[in-house]
Amino acid sequence: MDSGITVRAWHAHAKINLALHVTGRRADGYHMIESLAVFTRFGDRIEIELADSDGFSASGRYVSAVPLDDSNLAVKARDALRKQAGPAQTPPVAIRLEKNLPVASGVGGGSSDAATVLRGLAEIWRLDLDDAELARIGLSLGADVPMCLAAKPLIALGIGEELSAVPGFPALGLVLVNPGTAVSTAEVFNALSDRHNEGLPPLPRDLDFHSIRNWLEITRNDLEPAARAIQPAIGKALSVLNKAGAGFTRMSGSGATCFGLFETGNVAKRAAVDIRSRHPDWFVAATRTMTSEADTHGQD
Repeated sequence: MDSGITVRAWHAHAKINLALHVTGRRADGYHMIESLAVFTRFGDRIEIELADSDGFSASGRYVSAVPLDDSNLAVKARDALRKQAGPAQTPPVAIRLEKNLPVASGVGGGSSDAATVLRGLAEIWRLDLDDAELARIGLSLGADVPMCLAAKPLIALGIGEELSAVPGFPALGLVLVNPGTAVSTAEVFNALSDRHNEGLPPLPRDLDFHSIRNWLEITRNDLEPAARAIQPAIGKALSVLNKAGAGFTRMSGSGATCFGLFETGNVAKRAAVDIRSRHPDWFVAATRTMTSEADTHGQD
């Protein structure tokens, strides 16, 4: 199948849980959540091109932690989409991952990689699949993949698959910090002291930096206490962000990546430079969140 495509590339945006409430646990063991999630301009990068045979390779700062076999979510995404569409419509492809996000760090890196591969291959293979069909395939790969397919500000309910877009959400200046420690999501959930908490309060009518910060003050990440007990370095990362002048700080997902909210992107950049100078071995990134209206699915 000649599509006339050479190499195409997409950003795989980091997912940040600004708030994450654990509201219950299903009989099958999955936890129920309510989360406000946003996506940042910083993340991994995926390149795909048609090839004589399937291939998967990786590069980037965190490549040493990336599995290169069929256990990688990006490879699983390719195989799941091929199973759905059939081999006649899905010729071999070479997939290259630039791993800029720490692995097992609470920012959905693997899930975002998988979502980006699903979208990229749907374009390259010219598959007639709508968003709902891609989300169904994504959910078979992991609970975070459907929201990473959306890649816009959203409220996630259920196990993370019930998604509602948040219109009018602005770009926020963030600094992401990870002290260089991976945290097991399963271990954090197993360590929860309470799995039946109140859900999210209603979002403010007018969404801007100040109203969002004030709203975040009355929300939680219910995974943070357990994660901090498992990995005390999370507390240090939060302290460093506070000292750098963040207007609000919290751990994302199951950790150990933490975020600081800053009123402008320039202030965030200055804070990141300061933190990086003091902790050169840490992961530190200044970025901005994608707005509700941003085009998140285009290629580079």
